[in-house]
Amino acid sequence: SLSLSRLSLCVCAMTPALLLALLAPLVLVPATIAFLVRPRPVRIPIRGRHVFVTGGSIGIGLAIAKRAAAEGAARVSILARGLRRLEEARDEIVRETGCGDVAIYAADVRDEAAVRRAVEAAGPIDVLVCNQGVFLPRELEEQDMEEIKFTLDVNLLGNFHLIKAALPGMKSAAAAAGPRSIAFISSQAGQVGIYGFTAYCASKFALRGMAEALQQEVISHNIHVSLVFPPDTETPGHEEDIKRRPVITQIIASSSSGMKADEVAKKTIDGIKSATFMVTCNREGIILSLAAAGVSPQRSWLMALTEIFGAGFMRFVGLCFQYSWYKAIAQHHAKQKRN
Repeated sequence: SLSLSRLSLCVCAMTPALLLALLAPLVLVPATIAFLVRPRPVRIPIRGRHVFVTGGSIGIGLAIAKRAAAEGAARVSILARGLRRLEEARDEIVRETGCGDVAIYAADVRDEAAVRRAVEAAGPIDVLVCNQGVFLPRELEEQDMEEIKFTLDVNLLGNFHLIKAALPGMKSAAAAAGPRSIAFISSQAGQVGIYGFTAYCASKFALRGMAEALQQEVISHNIHVSLVFPPDTETPGHEEDIKRRPVITQIIASSSSGMKADEVAKKTIDGIKSATFMVTCNREGIILSLAAAGVSPQRSWLMALTEIFGAGFMRFVGLCFQYSWYKAIAQHHAKQKRN
């Protein structure tokens, strides 16, 4: 009985120590991660800044330009190929937002010299939004190489022309003018491969590698890179794009809910202002970004913890998506054989 009493006393005395030992990792692990990540709040203002948007005459680009103007940008510059549509977009921005300085530049992003001239004429840029893009859904076997090269030239190489032209001016004044931003408009098809999007996916997946490497190169100049992943978006010509898609493509693409251009624009501007690297636009986008986080930059320690502890579950969710897609592909081909 005496031995049991002594044992009970020892256990009682050890209980706080045991509890501390059990609880310590729960406190120390997040604290260590938070220390290593060391997120510092960054606010990149839009008001009073020069915002330059490519592909700015229609769709998401025009919506981003409008929102930047509505939030008080001192100057909004938009670049696209067609002068007439640019003029219409400029008038639309001025009419809807009252912005007094909207500049337009007609240039093809595939033309390095034309891009350089436009950027030089625009002057130092505070926020550069690389939004231009083409989308030609078709199975790879059905696409000719000219179409594939066109997709890569616009969606990928055009961004190199823009960054090479804009970066010297952005770096020279960044320290004095506060933080600046470069945003790439990618796609959820830049996070997961989709049937019929082979060339498009290649062009959008490549943007992530470009953005991650570029962020390392420019962070010391107080320039922050954002990578935006919109889903299917209601833009001019979107309905025609859907009609041209292979049947399987539409089945897979419908896994993510669509959005309106102004909704994507709001997510983009909010992501730019908070210097978020991976900017998601809807619920499915959050799942994709958690599943595909990899070693991408993360400023928020809360999101970092979510990515760490949610990785296994998100992998499970991703496998469920893949299973449903491959099942749909098999069923479609089986139906074709029966017919």
